[in-house]
Amino acid sequence: MADLKYTPVPHDHATLLAKAKKRAGFTEAYDALELEYALAGQMLKARAKAGLTQDAVAERMGTTKSAVSRLEAAGRHAPSLTTLKKYAAAVGCDLQVKLVARKPA
Repeated sequence: MADLKYTPVPHDHATLLAKAKKRAGFTEAYDALELEYALAGQMLKARAKAGLTQDAVAERMGTTKSAVSRLEAAGRHAPSLTTLKKYAAAVGCDLQVKLVARKPA
């Protein structure tokens, strides 16, 4: 059985992002992936709140740690709703998807 103890790695996202924004083309590419980054952030927060490792989530989903890693990496993989439901269940959450009307320009 996988080790279920989770120890978060310290990370200063604001500093990393500020440094990256200095690179040409970064802001446009980052903005294009806004939804993917938001989803990945929610997934990471949910897993951390559940106190689970990627191994533990993988075991609960019936998949591999590398598959979970790909799911949590924004922009690298477009998961199906079925996969997102499995991930949500594995970390003790429900998945909600909604369409929001755009504001007039």
